[in-house]
Amino acid sequence: MWLFFLFVGVPILEIALFIQVGGWLGLWPTLAIVVATAIAGTMMVKSQGAQALAKLQRSFNDLTDPTEPLAHGAMILFSGALLLTPGFFTDALGFALLFPGVRRFVMRQIGKRIEVRSVVSGQERWRARPDDDVIDGDYEVEGSERRGPTDLTRH
Repeated sequence: MWLFFLFVGVPILEIALFIQVGGWLGLWPTLAIVVATAIAGTMMVKSQGAQALAKLQRSFNDLTDPTEPLAHGAMILFSGALLLTPGFFTDALGFALLFPGVRRFVMRQIGKRIEVRSVVSGQERWRARPDDDVIDGDYEVEGSERRGPTDLTRH
């Protein structure tokens, strides 16, 4: 049902808003607003996209979790698509996604619906099981003695 609203309801809503705003302001001011929001949105998406890319690169350089910068980047990209789509409703959604607070709220709402069941990294696989207990232990790798940054010997 939500796909029906997306593909039929949103264009109908946009047409209705065009008629309302066009009747209130006139044709040329309405078209000028649509073009101005597309230009302003493109500039904002470009600057925020560059910031998101810099944060993503920092997370890769610092070997931290890149999930948040990736999600912000994806939402900025989506907001750019919304801003380039002519219409007042899509522009409002696109501009809303350009605010970091709105993006964090959307990520929290989506995060409530996501459950990580497994992670694959190279050849290793990790599975989350609700009945797993944490087992703390030490290990030794035989035959590969080397000194670490703290000058401790690893075996």
